[in-house]
Amino acid sequence: MGERPRQRVDVKALFGLASGGWAWTTAAKATIAMGSSFALSAYLFGPQVGALAALGSMTVLYEKKTPYVHRAIALALVGLGFVTSVALGSLASVSPWSAAVVIGLVAGTATWICQALRVDKPGALFFALVCAISTIAPGGFATVPLHTGVAAIGAAIGWVVSMAGAPFRGRHPEHRAVADAFRQLAALLRAIGTPRLDHVQHDASLAVSTAWRLVLLAQTRGYRDTPTAARLRALLRWVSDIHLAATDVSMARTEPLPDKVAEFADRLAQAVGRPELCPAPEELDEVRRGLRPRSLESRLYGSLARAAQTARKSEHEIEGRGTELYDTRYPPMLDSLRFGLSRESLIRPTALRMGITVTAAGLVGILLGFDRFYWISITTTAVLQGGNVVLTVNRSTQRALGTVIGVFIGVGLLYLHPPLPAVIVLAAVFQGLTQLVVGRNFFYASILMTPMALLLAHTAAPYPLDELAQSRVMDTIVGSVAGMLGALLLWRKAAASRLPQTIVDVLDDARTVVTEVLDPDVEISPERRYRLRRDLRADLLSLRGVYDSAVGDVPRAKTTQPLWPVVVATQRTGYLALAALALDNPPPASQITIQRLDLAFRELSAAMRERRAPRLGALPRLVDYPRINMELRALSSSMRTAVAEEDRAESLLRERRARRESHRAREEADADL
Repeated sequence: MGERPRQRVDVKALFGLASGGWAWTTAAKATIAMGSSFALSAYLFGPQVGALAALGSMTVLYEKKTPYVHRAIALALVGLGFVTSVALGSLASVSPWSAAVVIGLVAGTATWICQALRVDKPGALFFALVCAISTIAPGGFATVPLHTGVAAIGAAIGWVVSMAGAPFRGRHPEHRAVADAFRQLAALLRAIGTPRLDHVQHDASLAVSTAWRLVLLAQTRGYRDTPTAARLRALLRWVSDIHLAATDVSMARTEPLPDKVAEFADRLAQAVGRPELCPAPEELDEVRRGLRPRSLESRLYGSLARAAQTARKSEHEIEGRGTELYDTRYPPMLDSLRFGLSRESLIRPTALRMGITVTAAGLVGILLGFDRFYWISITTTAVLQGGNVVLTVNRSTQRALGTVIGVFIGVGLLYLHPPLPAVIVLAAVFQGLTQLVVGRNFFYASILMTPMALLLAHTAAPYPLDELAQSRVMDTIVGSVAGMLGALLLWRKAAASRLPQTIVDVLDDARTVVTEVLDPDVEISPERRYRLRRDLRADLLSLRGVYDSAVGDVPRAKTTQPLWPVVVATQRTGYLALAALALDNPPPASQITIQRLDLAFRELSAAMRERRAPRLGALPRLVDYPRINMELRALSSSMRTAVAEEDRAESLLRERRARRESHRAREEADADL
């Protein structure tokens, strides 16, 4: 079993670089968008108002990986959100109190909408930043149309820069998503037989799910019926089948696979956009030699070989395997937003925490006499992007330390009194550098983002530099503390309290899948098979996401940690159910076996829901699916262990409380004497 995820406040978490590459493309686009929008608007309307256009250009930071046809609509909506934020901030600028409330309202609402509609990072941060800066832009109600128009110009320029690759590489985003899925599959094949398997399994499933979503978003009416689109959909289907075949092999094999298998998957990733780089299917003959035709490894190698046959062709037949996705491109927006407000969703407490904390931080800043209270609101928004308590504390520390260093850089540049062209270039460069490193470490991004924000804010509303430096540092410290307090006081157990139900959801979906696959009287249609696979995969990804967030909750993390073996066993059971669903002709089972298996799943779900040890009898013998039996037994055992550890912890807590009460009573008796 893989090592339990750990979230800590330590030197490595604060200053170490996360895995991954540098975002060079995003950095270049951010630099171009901010520089061009700032320069154009400053020339047309003046530098003070032009700063709003620079903020509006941050639309370029959203929807960086989605297909261009979807990105065009999504970025237009993001730009509309920026314009609305500017309008609300300008209207609220009549009073500091109304400005603080509106900034908090924008931060909370943007958090809800971005998470419900799966808008990727930076999420609500720049909506709150745009709204906050617009509250200090010169003018009153009469300048609201001007401010919104300038922000719209910046948003339009960001839209153009983000869409610049469409005429040249119109299908690159979805090709990249499928290629990334093949690369994650290669990592999964390398992880077989190692303790990292469970973690890499989750990453591979996430990559496959992302590829499905992006390819689905790219299915426009004119493109969907082309042989090129059919080839990509067929490759996507093979990606999913290879992943589930690798799942079967990973559960049955304790030794690593030959290196040639993972290298073959890596070369398939290169062939998604360039068929001439595809490996020959015959290269797998050596590793297939001597295997039984119906063995798990043989099925895996066969899927890889057939995926190579598809990838070697530049086109695919319109009719046939892998050409149907059985889903809609755009799920109903109202349904997604409504689910974000439901009791079982983590989005609602996250959005409420954001809105309430940002509003309270701004109001407290006003009461304490901070002239630039809006920096407190912006800092609080940035800090609360972490999610749970531990990550929020990390981001608070990174933000505070990074801002102190960044203030010295920004104020030092402003002391040189650079001309407007230099300010524009410096702001654009700092924006690009921020986006280059923000994915690796928030501390270094804070150092680079602070001079950019100071240049824009000082241009929009000039301020004495000595006071600016002092107030910026104090505002950041207060905002960081406010963010930590919000994470500690508001819904700090949100993820931990939802973890048991998330486990139950996976078990219920796995029970449905397994019983339908084993039942000889049930014929699963392709559409039904797709929806079962989609829903179970989504619940599995949610399970790991909720657990990763729950281990950072305080103090519930101590009761969440023992559930890691339960999460692993549940995850493995779910992926085994998905693998059984992928079989073309799965071996059936008797009705008695299906009923006993159904009762076993239900008992495990009930035990998890009631937080008790499961009373699991003898499991039915599944000759064709032995790993399902093993994982169900492992799940039952891990539940009993988790319940025993929780009971032991509660017993120790009661003993400690009794000793404290006894000691207090003895002290009171001594005092009376």
